[in-house]
Amino acid sequence: METLLEQVQSYGPLALSVTKAFATLIIGWIVANALGSLARRKVNNTPDIDPTLGNFIASMVRWVILLMVLAAVLSIFGIQATSLVAMLSAATLAIGLALQGTLSDIAAGFMLTLFRPYKLGQFVDIGGTAGTVKDLNLFVTELVTPDNVQVIVPNGQAWGSIIRNFSHHDTRRVDLVFGIDYADDIDKAMQIITELAQADDRIHADPAPWVRVTNLGDSSVDLTTRVWCDNAEYWNVKFELTKAVKEAFDAKGISIPYPHSVEIKKEA
Repeated sequence: METLLEQVQSYGPLALSVTKAFATLIIGWIVANALGSLARRKVNNTPDIDPTLGNFIASMVRWVILLMVLAAVLSIFGIQATSLVAMLSAATLAIGLALQGTLSDIAAGFMLTLFRPYKLGQFVDIGGTAGTVKDLNLFVTELVTPDNVQVIVPNGQAWGSIIRNFSHHDTRRVDLVFGIDYADDIDKAMQIITELAQADDRIHADPAPWVRVTNLGDSSVDLTTRVWCDNAEYWNVKFELTKAVKEAFDAKGISIPYPHSVEIKKEA
C-alpha cells in the first residue's frame, strides 16, 4: 500500500497533466473546426463576398485557434509562452530554413486570395495541370480533373506558375478545322459550315461565324472555323457542330479525305 501511494504521488501529477493536455487538444480541435465552418458559412452567405475568400478565412481561423491550443497544451506542462518564444527565437535560422516552403505557401495563399486569379468552381490550368478549383486554403489549392482525380497544388507553386483560367470570361471562341478533298467545291463547303453555325442558337451572331481556307495539306484543303458562344456551352457547341458538319458534308457530296496506304508485294 505504501509503495502504491508513493507511485500515485510520483506519477499522479504527470497523469493529470497528460489528461488535461489530451482533453485540451480534443476540445481545441472541435472548437477550431466548428469556428472555421462558422466563418465559412458567414462569408459564403454574404452575397458581396466571393466564396473563395470564405474557404481561405475558414482555414486561417482554424489554424490560429490550433496554435492557441498548442500554446495552452505546452503551458500545462510548464512551458510558458515566453519560454516558447525564446526557444523559437534561438532557433530562428533553423526553423526558417525548415519552414521556408510552408511560409512561402502561406504568403502565396494571401496573394492568391487578394488578386484571385481563379475562384471556386472555375476550370483552370496551373503550370500544366488542368482541373476545376474545389478549394483554396492557407497552404494549398485543390483541383479536380475532368476524370475526377484530386490534385493538390501548393500555393507557392500555383502563384509562381502560369495560370490559364478557362472560366474567367463569359464567352469563348470555338476553333474547328475541317479538311475537304481537293476536287470538292470550296465555296460550297464554306457555305455549309456557315449556314450550320448561323442556324445554331447557341452560337453568337456577333462576332459572326468565321470560315476561311487556312492550309493546303498533303491530301486535304483545310477550312478553319471560328465561332463564339457562352462559356458554359463551349464543349456542346464544339462536339455537336463537328457532328453536324460531317453529316452535312456526307449529305451534300463533300468528302473528307483520310490517309490511304498501298501494299506492294514482291513475288519471287
